[in-house]
Amino acid sequence: MQSISRLALIGRRCTSAACFLAIALGVANVGAAEPQKIGFVNAVSVLDRAPQAALALAGLEKEFKPRDNELLELRDQIRVREAALEKNSLVMAASEIQIRQREINGLQRRLKRLKEEAREDYNFRRNEELAKLQRLVREVIIDIASEGGYVIVLEQAVYVDKSIDLTDKVLERMKQR
Repeated sequence: MQSISRLALIGRRCTSAACFLAIALGVANVGAAEPQKIGFVNAVSVLDRAPQAALALAGLEKEFKPRDNELLELRDQIRVREAALEKNSLVMAASEIQIRQREINGLQRRLKRLKEEAREDYNFRRNEELAKLQRLVREVIIDIASEGGYVIVLEQAVYVDKSIDLTDKVLERMKQR
C-alpha cells in the first residue's frame, strides 16, 4: 500500500514538473511570433564518446603506470617468498618458518595498503579529470544553445525526438576543441 502511494506521489511530481514546463514555455511563448526551440543532449553519451575522455584516460594510465609496476613487483616478490618458504619449509627450523611467514604477512599487508592508496588516488584524479570534461561539455552545450537560439536544453528525458537531439552536434564541437 505504501509503495502505491509513493508511486502516486512520484507520478504527481512528474506530472507537476511536466505541467510547470509546459506552462513556462507557454508563458514564454505568449506574444512571441516564432516558436521556442528546445534541445536535448545525452550528456552521458557525450562524456563517454568525447575524444577528450580518451585522452584523459590515457593520461591517467600513464600517470599511474609507475605505481602499478611497483605493486606488481611487490606482488611478485611475495609470490617468490611464498614459493621459497613452501619449498624449503621441510628443512627449516620452526622459528625460521615463523620469521619468514611474518615477513610475508607484513609484505601482504603493505601490498594491500598500497593498493588501497593507489585506488583512492586514482579515483581522486579520475574525478578531477571528469569534472574538467563536464565543464567543457557544459560550455559547448551553452555555446550551441546560444548560437542556435534554444530557450532550453535538457539532459534528462523519458523520450526525445531526434529533431531536438543535439548530442551529435555537441560531439562534433568537442572534436574541434
